Amino acid sequence: MNNNATLEKMSMMKLQGMKQAFELSMATSQSGKLTADELIALLVEAEYNDRQNRKLQRLLKAAKFRYRATIEELNISHKRNLDKNEILRLATCDFMSKRESIIITGPTGVGKSYLASALGHQACINGYKVMYFNLQKLFTRLKMLKADASDIREKSRIEKHDLLILDDFGLQVLDVENRLSLLEIIEDRHGKKSTIITSQLPTSKWHEAIGEETIADAILDRIVHTAHRIELKGGSLRKK
Repeated sequence: MNNNATLEKMSMMKLQGMKQAFELSMATSQSGKLTADELIALLVEAEYNDRQNRKLQRLLKAAKFRYRATIEELNISHKRNLDKNEILRLATCDFMSKRESIIITGPTGVGKSYLASALGHQACINGYKVMYFNLQKLFTRLKMLKADASDIREKSRIEKHDLLILDDFGLQVLDVENRLSLLEIIEDRHGKKSTIITSQLPTSKWHEAIGEETIADAILDRIVHTAHRIELKGGSLRKK
């Protein structure tokens, strides 16, 4: 079998990483210098890396992050009340294996959404399925879907994701429907999956933002009291 036929079959089997590596090895005459074992290892490694990269791109696209952020690009400093060791521990995604959540609070523009997106990006690198939502837009979407009862299917889809990022909680007091939707989402994930919530409000004011004492107690009991908390400080990064 000649090399062209081999390349064609690699394409038919969708072994794109292996195909590119084989083409490169032939172009550089590398294949003739390798043993059979070394060549096979090279091709398998190339195919594995290609599939991992394509999987990561699919996860990132599906997550729909607000920012294309990474842990390496974070501005970590004590002035922002960010501890490097804490961020690196969270970046291991160990909190996800423990089904723990994270709350990020701070004034507008201080980088809450960026930090949440960076942690979500790291989760995708580790192979987790992540979903990002601006909370107000999520509530609007669920109300629209409720017209034909497809909101149930959407909530079920949210529940299945390993990490859910709810951005901008507390911009306005929740109405009855949004309050119940949030409780259902949090209840479905409690002790099963991880959630990251960002908010301009300190957690001491979340009770008031939720707006109904019994439901507020239920939500806060499931998310606030056991979560990792990061309180960002400093001026708006958007001005810079």
